[in-house]
Amino acid sequence: MRPVILRRGLVALFAAALTFGAITQAQAETLRIGYQKYGTLVLLKAKGTLEKRLAAQGVDVQWTEFPGGPQLLEGLNVGSIDFGVTGETPPVFAQAAGADLLYVAYEPPAPHSEAILVPKDSAIKSVAELKGKKVVLNKGSNVHYLLVRALEDAGLKYTDIQTVFLPPADARAAFERGSVDAWVIWDPYQAAAEQQLQARTLRDGQGIVDNHQFYLATKPYAQKNPEVIKTLVEEVRAVGEWSRANPQDVTQQVSPLLGLSTDITLTSVKRQGYGALFLTPEVVAAQQKIADSFYQLKLIPKQLSIKDVIWTPPAAVAKAQ
Repeated sequence: MRPVILRRGLVALFAAALTFGAITQAQAETLRIGYQKYGTLVLLKAKGTLEKRLAAQGVDVQWTEFPGGPQLLEGLNVGSIDFGVTGETPPVFAQAAGADLLYVAYEPPAPHSEAILVPKDSAIKSVAELKGKKVVLNKGSNVHYLLVRALEDAGLKYTDIQTVFLPPADARAAFERGSVDAWVIWDPYQAAAEQQLQARTLRDGQGIVDNHQFYLATKPYAQKNPEVIKTLVEEVRAVGEWSRANPQDVTQQVSPLLGLSTDITLTSVKRQGYGALFLTPEVVAAQQKIADSFYQLKLIPKQLSIKDVIWTPPAAVAKAQ
């Protein structure tokens, strides 16, 4: 009887191994995308074209929403997602924290899509007048660099103001209560505050920051799945080009998802950059400047090399761009 029992045990063990292998394979064939409440990935999710194309490659798509770029990249860092989009600052903080990420693509500049706002009845008329004032923002988000550059341009040091770090919803509440003097924020929160609260724009990104959106992936996923990344970037680019040509259609689609009026949504849609591209040396250099600035301000603990974390697309893909 012992040989029979042994054979049964081996069969059970082999079956368990097969089951584990099937689970691992299933996980490997799922692309997990992190997105925020607003942007091109929201439109891509709604269209469903990515799912159709990747189904042909045997890949499923799973979507997870995040409240901001820093939180999304934390998800990337801990392995809960494979791919996502953020502004230009979150990847710098994430790389400094040891995240194993790669820059995959970027969107054209959108400098008007982020701004330093003050209440409509504020006596503050210039960035220089923020000295000693409380300024609220989402730490490590794209607007963090806008604040740094705006202060520098106005002849102030970063330490000349009091920073208050809160996520967008809490930041708006503090702004409405009057417990802070200014709010550095991005669209669609920016457009909502402008129209709903009559907040005044003290300074947007024009002339001081590019405000690129970056598409990022975990290094292991991008290296193992270049064809999936290729397809993903193509679909993002296609949706972006359609969006640029059809702002009214985009507004009608996105407005209900945001819970915002069409006027607010249309303002945000028109200020966004569209048409994902693979990174150029110029964009890498601009991102390096951001990393160097944050290191000099001691906001990150070490110097970074951005060129070391750029995904190299297959030659045919890069050539076809």
